[in-house]
Amino acid sequence: MEKSIIKKGEALGFQTDTVWGLGCLPDDFEAVEKIYEIKNRDRSKPLILMSHEVKYLEKYVLGISAQAKLLMDKFFPGALTLIFKRSELCPSFICAGFDTVGIRVPNSKNFREITTQVEGYVLATTSLNISNEPPCKDYKEACEKFSDRVKIIEPKYRENIQNLASTVVLCVDDEIKVLRQGSVKI
Repeated sequence: MEKSIIKKGEALGFQTDTVWGLGCLPDDFEAVEKIYEIKNRDRSKPLILMSHEVKYLEKYVLGISAQAKLLMDKFFPGALTLIFKRSELCPSFICAGFDTVGIRVPNSKNFREITTQVEGYVLATTSLNISNEPPCKDYKEACEKFSDRVKIIEPKYRENIQNLASTVVLCVDDEIKVLRQGSVKI
């Protein structure tokens, strides 16, 4: 594959360790708008940032506490999304007006394969589904439902996905608070 698997204005559908995802380059306003339209997603719901390594995500957040660092060390890569204050490098349009942003490092060779071919190694993401409907279960369903609007990436590696969303934890001002319980038990 070529170095850049995604073009400006384009969204990708891809497999992760939890559910099928939908993502674009984090600084691509046009593609972020496309994601909201495709999903019929409420504009008050932010996207999260994902990469195959936490080091590529750290510049987008502020104030990683010792407790948050312990969670990262224990559960990254994995089904955990941590929410931090966003830095000025994090585009506000992916944050739905919030001063926070979620970050995640999926435990997926397929996702790693994709982000190593993306400029900056980071995608702004959400689940691949119409809002309030279940996420796509597999490549076939992703293609059937979304290939007319999204570039669907066929998984290179055979991996099981949990079909359960990630656990979401707020990590602001030394507070650790579970906002959504997923497969990672905190």
